[in-house]
Amino acid sequence: MIKDTLKALIIRDLEKLKQEIEAYQNETKLWHIEKSILNSAGNLCLHLVGNLNTYIGAEFGKTGYVRNRVDEFALKDVPRSELVDKIKSTILMIEKTFDMISENQLNEKYPAEIILKDASTEYFFVHLAMHLSYHLGQINYHRRLLDN
Repeated sequence: MIKDTLKALIIRDLEKLKQEIEAYQNETKLWHIEKSILNSAGNLCLHLVGNLNTYIGAEFGKTGYVRNRVDEFALKDVPRSELVDKIKSTILMIEKTFDMISENQLNEKYPAEIILKDASTEYFFVHLAMHLSYHLGQINYHRRLLDN
């Protein structure tokens, strides 16, 4: 039950992320930072895609994804179309990978080393969904404040 709920919520928010990235009227504003806004929408998008592909795709989907977290925040001016393609690929990965995960796996300790010591996979996946939602809200405000 929770597996289907998590899958649906993560996909819902990734679809919303795609809509937010596509909604920028001025593509260069995806990378704009100003005053105390330290992370651009483009960098947050790369971070979210990297996060999900690492902790869900690589670990459970055995996708072979190798994360470069530094680049998630260092890269600039990645074309919008490339960001959208990364989001679409992440949605497909979530769809496939969640279909491979058993309810029993969700109750087990998350199998890789993470900052949340001894967290169950279910707990960590809820954390990942909330992390996605948190940054999605930041991107929404970034677009509305800085894309003018």
